[in-house]
Amino acid sequence: MSSKKPEYFGTDGVRGTVGKFPLVPDFVVRLGLSTGIVMKKGRSRITILVGRDTRHSGQMLQSALTAGLLAAGATVIDLGIIPTPGVAFLVNKMGAQAGVVISASHNPVEQNGVKIINAAGSKLSAEDEVEIERLANQAQAENLIGSIVFGRCLDGAGYREIYIKDLLDEHPGLDLSKLTIALDCANGAASSYAPQCFASLGARLVTINAAPTGLNINNQAGSEQVRKHPQELFGLIKRSGASFGIAFDGDADRAVFLDERGELVDGDHTIAILADFLLRQDKLLGNTIVATNMRNQGLVDFVKERGLSFIETKVGDKYVTEKLVDLTKMYPMERKFGLGGEQAGHIILYDAEHNTGDGVRTALWIARAFVENQSVSFSGLANCIRKTPQVIASAHVHNRPPLESISELEQIKRNLPHTLPGLQRIELRYSGTELLFRAMLEGGQANTEQELAEAAWQMCRAVQKAAGHTAQDPASIEMLNVSRGGLLYPTLQE
Repeated sequence: MSSKKPEYFGTDGVRGTVGKFPLVPDFVVRLGLSTGIVMKKGRSRITILVGRDTRHSGQMLQSALTAGLLAAGATVIDLGIIPTPGVAFLVNKMGAQAGVVISASHNPVEQNGVKIINAAGSKLSAEDEVEIERLANQAQAENLIGSIVFGRCLDGAGYREIYIKDLLDEHPGLDLSKLTIALDCANGAASSYAPQCFASLGARLVTINAAPTGLNINNQAGSEQVRKHPQELFGLIKRSGASFGIAFDGDADRAVFLDERGELVDGDHTIAILADFLLRQDKLLGNTIVATNMRNQGLVDFVKERGLSFIETKVGDKYVTEKLVDLTKMYPMERKFGLGGEQAGHIILYDAEHNTGDGVRTALWIARAFVENQSVSFSGLANCIRKTPQVIASAHVHNRPPLESISELEQIKRNLPHTLPGLQRIELRYSGTELLFRAMLEGGQANTEQELAEAAWQMCRAVQKAAGHTAQDPASIEMLNVSRGGLLYPTLQE
C-alpha cells in the first residue's frame, strides 16, 4: 500500500476557488478522464452519477468533468441539482460504479469542489485519489484517451424521485400536520427537496432562503449562518409560532436546529436525541455512538449516563463512517442503525442503504422523534445533554506553517494551566477544505465562554502572524460559542 498522500484531494474532495487551479476547466476535464479510467478497474463499461448544488459555477464544472468522464468511456447520468447524500444513496441503490458531486458544501459561492464517491456510496480511498491525481497531472488528455469507445450522457431527473421516496418511506404513517416548522434551505440543494418532504407529511412550513439564484448559496443563509447568527431564523420561529427551526447547508448534508427559545440545537444534541429514540426501539447498533474530537463534553456525559459505548475519531465524517463500518462487523445489522456524526450537523444514520450524512434525512428523523416522544417543547427534547463551556475559533491564513514550529503558540499553550485553570481540552488544527486555522477550547463549569474566547483569539493571532498576516484584521477571526450558539468577540487588543 502506498504511503503517498493526495495533493489536491482534501477531506472532502478537490476544493478551491473557481477559476484558480485546480478548479479550471482544463484540469477538471482531465480530472474527469482520470476518474473514469481509475473507477473502471478493468471493466469495459461503467455508469457514473453526477449531481451538483446551486452554485453558478456548477454547470461549467459539471460540463468539463462530464467531458472527461465521457472520454473515458463512462455512461454519465446527470442528476442535476440534488443534495450530496442523494448522489451517494443513488450510487448504492442503482448499482452504479461511482458518483461525483460538484459542490463546496457550506463554503462561499466563489468556491466549488469535485467530490468523488465509490460504488458503495462512500468516499474514495487515498490510493484511488493518488492514482486519479497521477493520471490527471499528465500534460495532455490525449495521452490518456487511447483507442476506446466514448460514453454518453443521460438525463437522470427521474432518479431524484427515487431519493425522495426513500426519505419518506423510512417513516410510514408519520403525521406532522400538528407542526409548524421554520426552514432555512441556504439557497442550496435542499431548497426544493426539504419543503417537498415535510409538506408531503402534512407539516405547515415557513421557509426562507429557498430561492437559489446561483449566486446566493450560503450567503447569510443556512446552517453555518444560523450557528453564528441565529436571530433571523429565530424571528421567523416567533412570528409563525413554529415548534422549531431547521437550517441546512449548501449541499444539504448538514442540518442544525433552533428550539422555540432561539437556542441552538447542534450535532451533539442531535446525536443524543437520536440515540435516545433508537434505544427505546432497540435499534441502536452496538449501543454505541461515534463522534469526532470536536464534540462537547456534554455528549460524553450523556453517553455515560445512558450506559452506552463511545468512540471518538479525528475530524472528518469519513472517519466517523469508518468506525460505523467497523461496528457492523461486530454486531448484527438487522433492523439496527449505526449512529455518529459531527457537531456542525453532519449526522450519519448508517444502514445497508445509507452510509453518509444527510441533512434532510436527519431532519425527518428528528421531527419523528419530536412527534413520537410527544414532546411539549423542542427545548425539552434537546435537554437530554447539558453543554460545557466551549468555543471554536476559525482564523483565515495565507498558508499552513507547522503548528509545532510556532513558538508564540507553544508559549500560549504552556501558559494555559495558569490563565485558564479549569480548561479541560484543546484541539488545534488546520481545516482540510479551507485555508483556516481552527482552535477548539473547552472548559469546566468554572470557566466562561468569554475567557475561552480570549485565549483562542491569542492562538489565532499567533498562527496568523506565523502565516504572514502582519496586520490585525478582526474580521479574519470568528469565534463560535459552541455551548449556546452565536459569535463571541474578544476584548483583547494587540
